[in-house]
Amino acid sequence: MTVTSKPASHSFTIMNELVFPNDTNPLHNLMGGRLLHLMDIAAAISAQKHSNHIVVTASVDNVSFKHPVKLGDVITIHAKVTRAFSTSMEIRLEVFSENIQPNSRIKSNEAYYTFVALDDNGNPARVPELIPETDEEKQLYETALSRRELRLILANKMRPENATQLKALFFPEA
Repeated sequence: MTVTSKPASHSFTIMNELVFPNDTNPLHNLMGGRLLHLMDIAAAISAQKHSNHIVVTASVDNVSFKHPVKLGDVITIHAKVTRAFSTSMEIRLEVFSENIQPNSRIKSNEAYYTFVALDDNGNPARVPELIPETDEEKQLYETALSRRELRLILANKMRPENATQLKALFFPEA
């Protein structure tokens, strides 16, 4: 039986990690590459839950490092599919850093990753449609088309004049 659609909540993934000395730079902050690695894993799990396929990373959008994550902090990564296209999925990630001693938690990073589902032969596989359930999920679902067009333009896979969603965003009267 092929599943034709799934709710966004089905892909929700939470991943926790403790920051050890081998994860940090000389300033005792979590290295950016290590965080990107952990975010990639969390996003892949989310995409696999939605698609029921092995997935590969297709793109990583602008990752913003808002606050340093310190040695000994616990990071919590939330990942959820925001939109499914024919064979690809956009996953939104939020990273929270928590220092257990003073019990403080801050949002330290966020990003969008895109994954492509693969069949047993390594070819792109169709993925179920996404059903947004909450108002936030509906808003992320609607704005995903603009983010996708921007990704495709930056990758030279779409000409800017063909980006209908972005045109509507910047030129609403057109």
